Amino acid sequence: MNGVHPRLLRGITPDGKDMAGPWFEVLIRLQRTPGHRLPMSRLAREVSLSTGGFTKLADRLEREGHLQRENCSSDRRVVYATLTPEGLDFIEKVRVKHVERLREYVLAPLGDEGVRTLSAVARTLRDSSPC
Repeated sequence: MNGVHPRLLRGITPDGKDMAGPWFEVLIRLQRTPGHRLPMSRLAREVSLSTGGFTKLADRLEREGHLQRENCSSDRRVVYATLTPEGLDFIEKVRVKHVERLREYVLAPLGDEGVRTLSAVARTLRDSSPC
C-alpha cells in the first residue's frame, strides 16, 4: 500500500500540488464532523501525532487559512480545531480528486469481483469490532 498511498494524494490540491497525508487526514476528519470542529487533542490521537507534532501541523494549516483554533467556553483546557469556510471549500475540492484516485488506483485494479470481496471483508471487520 505504500506505493499506492502517495499516488492517492499526488496533485490533488486545487492548484495541482501534492498533499501530505496528515494534512488530508486532519481536514477530511473535520469536514466529516458535524460543526466541522474537534478538540485538538482528539485530532492528534486520531491521526497518530504527538501533541507537539499536531500543534505544528495545526499552525501550518492555520497559516494557510484552512483551520482556526477556538477555546472551549466551559473548559479552558480544551482547544478546538475548526475548519474555516476556505478550508471546507479546499477539502471538498481535494476530496473529489481523492475519490477519482481511489477509483483509478484501488478499485479499477481489483475489478468488480475484487471490489465485492473487499466490501465483504470490510463488512466482516466492521461487524466484528467490539466498539
